[in-house]
Amino acid sequence: SGVVVAAADLQLGTELRREDLHVIQWPAGAVPMGAFTKPEELVGRGLIQPVAANELFLPGKLAAKEAGAGLPPVIAPGYRALSVRVNDVIGVAGYVLPGTRVELVATVNPTLQPTDMTSKVILTNVLVLASGTKIERDAKDNKPISVNVVTMLVSPEESERLTLASTEGKIQLALRNPLDQTTPQTPGIRPAALMGTAAATPVRRVAANSAAPRLEVKPAAPPTVEIIRGDKRAQEVVHQE
Repeated sequence: SGVVVAAADLQLGTELRREDLHVIQWPAGAVPMGAFTKPEELVGRGLIQPVAANELFLPGKLAAKEAGAGLPPVIAPGYRALSVRVNDVIGVAGYVLPGTRVELVATVNPTLQPTDMTSKVILTNVLVLASGTKIERDAKDNKPISVNVVTMLVSPEESERLTLASTEGKIQLALRNPLDQTTPQTPGIRPAALMGTAAATPVRRVAANSAAPRLEVKPAAPPTVEIIRGDKRAQEVVHQE
């Protein structure tokens, strides 16, 4: 029986046209569940995942009917696409491409005191949806793309954190390996700790059943007198009755 496959490599967000589709023969007993047999069923639908040439079209790679194409169908339920302005430094020299994942580091001064300037990782493992207006990688060897806006997939809560950080301070993107699934927990850093000049916090001892600090008081030294006998001197303790 015939099944519909891609006539060429198709990128995420593509709106399928008749020329993008090709029908090939497939063993009837080995047709994957959900495979399409008629090109008309696919024309006009958007891709939410890239499809390689001669790859079967399956429902999981397609936006819902009438959902359209482009970026909106790519946004997973419960998430939002949020764009932030970047430059060559923030955008990791153009290597933050669609499909890559990043950490977001915010530098904020909540009190306007220089010593309170803090840099901290605020979001981890964030998916980049688009670089500039492109939602697909550069076709030539994934070369860097110089853009001034990066669009990322975030939850509503993460969108609040990112918007506040970009408004109140500065943000920096840190590119990560897509196979790395770790979620680092960092305390953040201030200038004093960065330069190794942070003062050690004094340790206070607290009694087991008391919230008040217990002061360790050394007993006063007993009074003494100096006695001179010839050429000898001696210190003796004065005992009080």
